[in-house]
Amino acid sequence: MRIVIKATKVNLTENLRELIQEKISSLEKFLEEILEKEDIFDGQKPRTEAFVEVGKPSAHHRKGKVFYAECQIPLPGKELRAIAERKSLEMAITEVKDELQRQLKKYKGSQKAQQKRNQRRAKKDFKISKSARFYRKGRIREEGM
Repeated sequence: MRIVIKATKVNLTENLRELIQEKISSLEKFLEEILEKEDIFDGQKPRTEAFVEVGKPSAHHRKGKVFYAECQIPLPGKELRAIAERKSLEMAITEVKDELQRQLKKYKGSQKAQQKRNQRRAKKDFKISKSARFYRKGRIREEGM
């Protein structure tokens, strides 16, 4: 997974960059299960990208240190997004990771449910009614063979 980081009104130190990389890349195991069936990998481009923005919002009507973290992950048919505001940047990043993890699990469950629904529909479409079946033994006896 490719992680694009943007810092607003905050210095992006190496420690902060490593923390973001560690937290967001831990979501990759959930993405692998979701995207293993999708054909969006062409060899050159990474399968998914995560756009992360960290920083301070405007100081209007706020006292003290307030930080926010925001992350967006585009997926087929949906875009996951999480935002958190906390007093420390580390707590905000952790909360964003937890929220995205919850959303990924929900997305995965809905994809599996859709797949099962389609399978049930296909089975129902291919089912033949009892009146349309040919009973081989009955036909043989009637023909006298």
